[in-house]
Amino acid sequence: MMLDYNSLLTALAVSATCLAITLLGSWFARRTETFLLACAIGLVLLVSAIVTYGFYVDTVTRSLGIISFIFVFSGFAMVWGAGYQFRTGLFPHFSVIGVAALAMVVSIVPMASGYDGLAFMIENVAIAAFLLATAHQYWQARAEAALPLMGITVLYCLTAVSFLLCSAVLVYDGKLVLGVAPDNWAEDLSLAVCIANMTGIGALSLALHQWRMAARHRADASTDPLTGLLNRRALFDRHGTGVMGATTAVLVFDIDHFKSINDSFGHAGGDRVLKVFADELTANCRGSDTVARHGGEEFAMVLQHVMPGRAEIVAERIRKAFEAREIDIDGEIARCTVSVGVAAGRAKPVAFDLMLSAADKALYAAKRAGRNRVELASHLQAVPVDTARTAS
Repeated sequence: MMLDYNSLLTALAVSATCLAITLLGSWFARRTETFLLACAIGLVLLVSAIVTYGFYVDTVTRSLGIISFIFVFSGFAMVWGAGYQFRTGLFPHFSVIGVAALAMVVSIVPMASGYDGLAFMIENVAIAAFLLATAHQYWQARAEAALPLMGITVLYCLTAVSFLLCSAVLVYDGKLVLGVAPDNWAEDLSLAVCIANMTGIGALSLALHQWRMAARHRADASTDPLTGLLNRRALFDRHGTGVMGATTAVLVFDIDHFKSINDSFGHAGGDRVLKVFADELTANCRGSDTVARHGGEEFAMVLQHVMPGRAEIVAERIRKAFEAREIDIDGEIARCTVSVGVAAGRAKPVAFDLMLSAADKALYAAKRAGRNRVELASHLQAVPVDTARTAS
């Protein structure tokens, strides 16, 4: 038994309402994912458009047509804004208002003038443009989770094609004035595609939300909350079971007289110093390197693909830069120094924990020698590859 047009509209409205409620519930569970709220608001506006359009189908009046256009373009603009927010973390308020207003003007003017056929041609093309723009936002973000984001992109594109077909059929008929709601095979197909794809987009959006939550939990577990650097656990997860070759180096830093900094400026001042030094380390870290807060005022850096002697140069550059920093703590200027121990790689592979221990010993040698200096580990025991791989 074939469903009539009104039944399809009702099914679409119910489907969009259920999805809006689900997204809203997910947003309540994690308020930071505000793109879910934006998408839910967009869906509520689209449901309002569907309901209004259902009345228009039964009683064709210009006012109902105009109201449905206002709701539909507001809704699709919000959905596009939600996609932009998913990718960037920012909601484009002015852009959403601007593109929605533009779409309303170009479609409402012919509708108000009695050219409803032309108005529906423009409406379908504009909706397709919104859908393609939304698909583009998720496509740009595909590096975060390739499969679900590519799936969402495809579904938005297919939905856009269905609206383009509706416009193409109206253009082919060539009637600028209809006097009734469009009723053809393309309209039925578009409704069916919207119902099916909305289910898929909703499921993938919720999967993305769960994936992002899990990823953030993993990030929180491996990140030092004060400095934003990796923590000790993450450092060992990354390098603890590996071996360090000739082109690697491990650097250990310790901020000198840190207790006196806390005594003079309070713990908030000490935290400020730690953050400034973390920024200095990050500024001197390449993509292949690793920087972590090892504990307290101690930090570690693992350099990859460095030439002999380069690790000492990096350590000295960081030491000088930090010594020159004037750190503003509640209007007072603090100057701090750092001691550094460096363990450079050897021709034979060395377990990470042995290199870290050697760098730590060199650090304490630097502190015994007067602090604010770089010391190079002079003795580092090489171990067989098999042994190094099992070291922790």
